[in-house]
Amino acid sequence: MNYELRDTYGIYKSNPTRDNSKGPGPRLMGADTLIGNDVYNRADEDLGDIKEIMLDMASGKISYAVLSFGSFLGMGEKLFAVPWSALTLDTVNKRFILDIDKKRLESAPGFDKDDWPDMADETWAKGIHNYYGSQYQDRTIKN
Repeated sequence: MNYELRDTYGIYKSNPTRDNSKGPGPRLMGADTLIGNDVYNRADEDLGDIKEIMLDMASGKISYAVLSFGSFLGMGEKLFAVPWSALTLDTVNKRFILDIDKKRLESAPGFDKDDWPDMADETWAKGIHNYYGSQYQDRTIKN
């Protein structure tokens, strides 16, 4: 499902006072409209969908999208925390692109819905960013 279909508030509807632009997006979007969005790779393979968005409460930025991959009707679902910076919004197809081979995603560090990792752990975070080839930013709060 895509963000326009999940838009219960009319965020992306045409606004004639703004030259028929579509709401505040895609530069500024409602988080709830992104949950459930499809994720594909550059080979146009379906990698799953976004189940959750993880916010860094200290910085106010999105840290990760939790991607569900490999399930059939919810059975055998494996979750992956993908750094937000590793995703690209495809506004034409209304989905996200993750530049990773499907086989590589199958062997990515994942977790079960009942056993989430400590995403605040610096070692875990650095490993995830390294796996997806994204830039890790130290989240340590400096006084």
